[in-house]
Amino acid sequence: MADLAFKDNKGLYYIVDVKTHRTDTKFNMPNLTSVERLARFYEDDSNFFTILFVSYKVEGITASVSDVKFVPIEFLGWDCLTIGALGWGQIQIANSSHITVTPGYSRKRWMLEFCDVMLEFYPKEIAKIGERTIRFEKIREFWKNKSD
Repeated sequence: MADLAFKDNKGLYYIVDVKTHRTDTKFNMPNLTSVERLARFYEDDSNFFTILFVSYKVEGITASVSDVKFVPIEFLGWDCLTIGALGWGQIQIANSSHITVTPGYSRKRWMLEFCDVMLEFYPKEIAKIGERTIRFEKIREFWKNKSD
């Protein structure tokens, strides 16, 4: 879940996930964390899941950093996030070239939006699983009727 973690002098616990983005590449859709793990972690108000974004470009043997952002996940807009279908679901950056940050955004509001996103995501996954089940019933029937 994190590359490093620390407690501040007020006892707040920060998990830091470092994400690098090479700006001259085409596809950048990194996983941030499991939806279930984040939900459990945020049951404690003193926990913060933060992301350190570092954008850079490589020219020869030199790396040039063009942007650095250090934000708690709840400052990221849902317009730049998506959910990937791995386990309970994975929060992902949809495109590392377009990250929306809203400083000071309410954790409660973000978590309620998160729940709405998940409550929309899961029924779609159920429909996909139904289609996959039907497909493998047909495949099974094909192989069941096939001679050895």
